[in-house]
Amino acid sequence: MMDDSMIDRDAVRRFWDGYRLAAGGAETPPLAFWFGDTVEVADALADLVTAGTKRATAGLLRDVGSTEIAVMPFEGMLSIVVDGQGRPRCLIRTTQVRTGRFDSVDAQFAWDEGEGDRTLAWWLDGHRAYFRRDAARRGLSFDDSEETIFERFTVVWPPELAD
Repeated sequence: MMDDSMIDRDAVRRFWDGYRLAAGGAETPPLAFWFGDTVEVADALADLVTAGTKRATAGLLRDVGSTEIAVMPFEGMLSIVVDGQGRPRCLIRTTQVRTGRFDSVDAQFAWDEGEGDRTLAWWLDGHRAYFRRDAARRGLSFDDSEETIFERFTVVWPPELAD
């Protein structure tokens, strides 16, 4: 299990300073986070983002304010994606946020999330397994009626990865 202490804060600050100097960002770095719940998954999903494959993510609304989702995403929000070692890989900007039942996801969102074979069936199976595993770890339950945050984003930094 990963926790915030695994984020390389010095590397995040240097990464942000590079962006800020080139593009005029704010003084304080935005939230730094990883996708997934293990080092291996965080590495694999960061690789999908930097390869241009992954441009969406989903999380449970009940997790906003927790270690799983620190803040509710909003359009225009900047975030730094880190890998499993806590090193910054890219800066993303949220372009769309929708909340709805878990089972309201559509095939285009599954494709945009870029995981597995990118089908809706794979997305549903993979995310059910992830959310059930996470819920069980915390003594909670999960079902398809769970309110979910569906977020799309673009990569804005570094320049060679930007959309």
